Order: sequence, then structure tokens, then C-alpha cells
Amino acid sequence: MSRLKATVRSLSCLTMAALVGCGDDEPARIEGVFGPLGSVRPDATDAQRASFERGRELAMRPFTPATGLGPHFNTSACATCHNRPLTGGSAGRYRNFLLSRQELPDGSSVDTGVNGVHPFLQSEGPARRPLDPETNRLATRNPIPFFGIGIVAEITEAAIMAHADPDDVDGDGVSGRANFDRGFVGRFGRKAQTVSIEGFIRGPLFNHLGITSDPLPDDLKDALPVPSGPGSRTSLGGLRTDGFGTTARGQAAAPDEPNEDEDGVPDPELSSDDLFDLVSFSMLLAAPQPEALGPDGERGRDRFRDMGCLSCHVEALESPRGMVPLYSDLLLHDMGPELDDGIPMGRAQGSEFRTQPLWGVVATGPWLHDGRADTLEQAILLHGGEAQAARDAFAAATAAERAELVEFLASLGGREMVSEGLVRADDVGPAKGELGGPRADLDAAGEAAFRSGRLAFDRNHGLSEGLGPRFNGDACRACHSEPAVGGAGPIGLNVVRQGIWDGAVFREPVMGTMAHRLLSASDARAPYDMESNHFEMRQPQSLFGLGLLEAIPASEIRAGADPQDLDGDGIRGVAQELPDGRIGRFGWKADVPSLDEFTRDALTMEMGLALPPQAGLTFGITADDDDVPDPEIGLEAITAITAFVRGLAAPAPRPDDPEAEARGAVVFREVGCEGCHQASWDLPGGETIRPYTDLLLHEVLPEGARGIALHEASPRAFRTAPLWGVALTAPFLHDGRAATLEEAIALHDGEAATSATAVSALDASARADLIAFLRSL
Repeated sequence: MSRLKATVRSLSCLTMAALVGCGDDEPARIEGVFGPLGSVRPDATDAQRASFERGRELAMRPFTPATGLGPHFNTSACATCHNRPLTGGSAGRYRNFLLSRQELPDGSSVDTGVNGVHPFLQSEGPARRPLDPETNRLATRNPIPFFGIGIVAEITEAAIMAHADPDDVDGDGVSGRANFDRGFVGRFGRKAQTVSIEGFIRGPLFNHLGITSDPLPDDLKDALPVPSGPGSRTSLGGLRTDGFGTTARGQAAAPDEPNEDEDGVPDPELSSDDLFDLVSFSMLLAAPQPEALGPDGERGRDRFRDMGCLSCHVEALESPRGMVPLYSDLLLHDMGPELDDGIPMGRAQGSEFRTQPLWGVVATGPWLHDGRADTLEQAILLHGGEAQAARDAFAAATAAERAELVEFLASLGGREMVSEGLVRADDVGPAKGELGGPRADLDAAGEAAFRSGRLAFDRNHGLSEGLGPRFNGDACRACHSEPAVGGAGPIGLNVVRQGIWDGAVFREPVMGTMAHRLLSASDARAPYDMESNHFEMRQPQSLFGLGLLEAIPASEIRAGADPQDLDGDGIRGVAQELPDGRIGRFGWKADVPSLDEFTRDALTMEMGLALPPQAGLTFGITADDDDVPDPEIGLEAITAITAFVRGLAAPAPRPDDPEAEARGAVVFREVGCEGCHQASWDLPGGETIRPYTDLLLHEVLPEGARGIALHEASPRAFRTAPLWGVALTAPFLHDGRAATLEEAIALHDGEAATSATAVSALDASARADLIAFLRSL
């Protein structure tokens, strides 16, 4: 039986309603492993479920420099790069990263960066990590989903190799071949470069977070949730020494070696027990549960078969426990010159990629290895090389026929989790007054506008909608999601600002102070001004309660300024007077005057979107030079986003120990914190708010420190950050360098030096009371 006939027979059998196999010679589909995306496998034991939950918590836990983050990093937690549609998945384009190589004159190449990854940020020295000088090849990667990978680890090598046809002996134009990792058939990663789930986790931990680990000891390997028999040692990263194949680097740390760094935190920075739980979590993620096919799905399944998609996307592969319907042969295929990224890994050449499993595919866009496809239809049409014939058949189909095929793909699990961002349309979000919810004073119309705006705030913007050409995020939520939509962002989402220092004089670069993270064009690094010699991080700020801060009259903010320190208290305070006469109040440098301008500024500066003009508003650009017609977002969406931000409730007080917090409030006043962190404001309508900010600029960096100047803000000056909800927005300070409130206070200098010194002189009990007070806000 030919390979195609065998796979067609497998398809017709395994998609029957009973899903029990075709006959005595056909294994039944594997059972006990399917479930909703992100859930634990049904067959997990109680002990495994406990490990799964610990591992999921670890995946979401952010690392800090004190716990080993860095010295070079792209992110601070596993889940921030695997969160679409939830933990364990893929990610939007804002989480794209770069692989880096040096191509040598003899045609070979070697890794640069960190094991072939170019991290964007670094915790020491300039915030933006420079490219290694020898790098001459970059490639974009979008994070890959983990759903069902424990089951993929069980697939036998023989099952994968049975579909290999490197010389295209059957003449169908498809010549899949295996990649190898230390002698085993690779199955994980965009180029099947990794055989071990343990290595697949340890590699990114080191390459993207700078977190070191040791290989799991044998007793923990043996306790991992894998079956005995064929394939089990493969999934654990065990070695065989038959000399068959080579180690595939780039996104893979050899699991038989400890890794180390020089960040001052003792190695390993992740314990073996924690690594065990992370690996267990990944292995125990349920495989996406397929749906029963309706008429459109059945027709789509037939088109999928007739167009030749099964030549690579084999419906099921054999494991010791049954057939695994992942719709992939796990082999390498040449995808043509348009997708060639020039990055070899093991036996995989630049144009070769592993067939991506299709279970759960509908919920894990954007698609393809670099996330260049906004839709599944675009992804299919971008196939080339060995997939050209199938792609052409799809292109020749009618719109209705294409829709049927896409409907079949949607039936392969995860449809219930599909959204335009991370928030599903049926998720109304937190209640009034809750964190991430609307202010309690909104009327019914205001609350409805808020709920609609929440979806617009969360929505990912695609390349075909004008994202870029330079960008940091593809949704407002991308940078403002912790601890709820509208909140702050982790240190791994810090943006980078750049500047030019000529001696003691600061100059703004011609291209502006933003040094973007990403480009909409694949396989390239966002440029920065070549004259720039100063780079610093900017931590995404919480947006909670901004509508209330906007209501403070400008005259009252100006009244609190004391630029000459006339009262002699050592605290000056400068109002950010913008060139057009408006007063700034939002952003680290208080350079944005209103929430309408705040939205426009972010849509352009962070997402690269060209905006329609709005009367009286000047922030944002109205035209760019990409191929998408301008404007790239409508007034309705802009208005909705602004309504959401303006309507966000302020953080409510969170008392825990009222007596300690009351003592801490006294300490707060006595050490002079209220000199900048003004406790309360009376709004024109009679409401009193307690944000703990004066909205003024204060110099809080050490004397002589270099920074970014902007309008009235000197390089050392920042707007007083509001303290309501501060305990929920770690890390702290403008660059996220402080992991704790204690560290943040100690790092205050300049006008705040006296207060910081006073806090350091407190006894332990008084300092604890102060922190308790701050945590209660």
C-alpha cells in the first residue's frame, strides 16, 4: 500500500464517529488524553495532577534579576510567550523573537547570540542587547504551542520514519525526511531539532530568560508521566551512541549538560524539583479535543484529502497506546524560497520545517514559523516547495470550498477558545469596582462602552491591518495585562528608549527616542539611531484609575509645583508644560496630556498604526509607508479603547492588618514620602480620590545619571508614579529594576534621597509597617 493510500485509509477510519479503528490490523485511537486546551490529561493520576498544577504556577511565575533573570532575556516567565489562547499555547506577534547565525564563507554557519537566540534585553549595561558583531543572518520565530506534546513524545520512531521519503521514490513531489538530535528522531521545534521535552524546556529557559538548570537526575526522569516501552527514553532525553545524526542546536540546550551564567545568582537558578514540575506540566497538557464533524466539516475533510494535504499532515501516527491524531508526520519538508529563513538546524536546511500538528490550530494564530499569516487561509496560501501543489489546489478552489476546509481545521479542537486576542467575546470581565472592571459611577451606557472597549483593547492587530512597520506590541493588552487587563506589564515587555549624549548634553535622535523591539518584515531586527549611545528600559504602567487622574484640574496640578524649592524642603516638583500649552500628566515623563492622546500615542508608537485625524488631537501619525491603506484603524475602535481606559476602576484598598497599616501610614508621612506621593485629590464633582501622586516631575536619579530628557522633564526626572494598587504591579520603577517595594524605595535618589535614607534608618518593625501600608493601597 502506498503512503498516500495508507494515510487516506487512516483518515477515513479514524474520523468515524466511533473512532475505534478500522479492523484487526488498525490500532484504535489513543484515549484518555484529550481535553479542553490548557487542561490536564484525563488519564493523569492525582500525583501527576498536583505536579501539573505546580508546573502551571511555575510557568506563570515571573523571574527577577534576584532569582536569576538575565543577564540577557526576551521574557521573564514561560507563560508570557505561551499564552494564546491560554497557558501552554502560542503567542501574538509581540512575542516574536529572533534567531541569529553567522554564515561562513564555506557555506556553513554557526550560532551567535545565546545558543542561536538573539535576546532583546539585558539586565546589565545598555538595556537593548546589541547584535553580536559576527551575526549576518536573522530569522523570526513565533512561539510554538505545547498542547499534547506529552503524547507526541510517545509516538514511535518507526511510525515517523515510515512516512519518510527523502528521495521522493513514489514521485508525488513530497519528500519528507527526519531530523535527528543526538541519534534520536527529532520531533519538537519548528525544525524537529529537539527530541527531549526536558531539553525543549531547558533550552528556552536559558536562551530566553537566562535561567540556568541542571539535567533532571535519573530518579526524577523515571518519575515523569511517560509510559514504559518504545519512545519513553526518547522523551526523557536519554542518549544512544550509534553515531546516527548530530545534535541540533538553536533553541535547544543539550539536556545532558548543566548550563551556567555569570549574573551573580548561584547556578542552577531553577531547582530540579521545579524543573520536574515544568516538564510534567508540559507532558500532561491535554491533546486538543476534536469535534464531531458536521456537513461542512465533512466536506472540508474530503477537500483536505483531495488537495493532497495528507501528504505531510498525516492524520495519525502510531504510539504504543494507540494512534495519535495530530495531523503531522513530524518530518521536515522544503517549504520553498519564500519561507526560507536561512537557519539550518541539524539536518534541516533553511527552507525545511517540521510539519506543524493541526490539532488545536484554529486557536493558536498567528500562523507559520514566523507568525506572518493572519489567518489560516493566508497560511495555506503561503505554503510552497513540496506543498506547492496542495497550495495551488486550495487557491483554485471557490470561496465556499476554502471555507469548508477551514471549517474542518477548526473542528480539530480549540474552537471554543478562539478570540481576536486573549479575551473571548462572551467574557464580560470583572464587575464594577473590581480590578480591571469599570468604575462604579459609570451609567449603563458608560458601562456598555467600557465592555466593548475592553474587547477592542484586547484585540490583536494583524500585519494585513497595518501593524508596524516597527512595533512593540500587537494589542493594547499585550503590554497591559497584569494582574488584569488594563494593568501593568512584566519586565520582559519593557520597551527601550534611546538617546544621544554629547558630553553633558542630551539630544533626541532623529528617529525619536523609541527603540522598537520588532519589525513587521520577517527576519530583521528593528533599527535604532546609529548615533544613540544611551538605552534604558521603560516598564509598562498600570492604567487603573487613569480616568480619575484625568479629571484633576490642570490648575491644581500646576499649583503644587515648586520648581525653585521656595519652601526649602528639598523637593521641587515641576509641571510638564507641553509646547502647545497643555499640561502633561500620563506616562513616565508626564508627556501625554489626556487619555484621548494617550490612546493615539500608544496605537502609533507601540503598534505602528496610522490613525485618522481627530479634531484638537495631535498625537499619533496619520500616514506611514507600508502597503496597507491609511488610516489603519477606525475612529470607532479608537473611541472604544479610550472609553475602556477612561472607565477603568481605581484599585480599591486591600486592608490585611489594619493596625500595622495605620502605623505604616504615619511612617509614610514622617519620612516625607507625601512630599511627592500626594495622598488625595478632590475632584470637581466632589469625589475624593487617593492615588498617592502629585503628577509632577521630580529628579529621582542620582546626580550625574544619564537618562532621557523630554520637554520639561530633565534626564533625571520622572512623574510621581501613583501608589494605589502598587503591590500588584511588580516590578517597580521606570525600568523595572526593583523586584520588591523595599528595593524600589532604596533606589530613590535626588529629591527623594532624604526619604530613602530615613526609611533605611528605620528599625525592622517600622519598615514592615511601611510596606504593609503600601501593600494595602
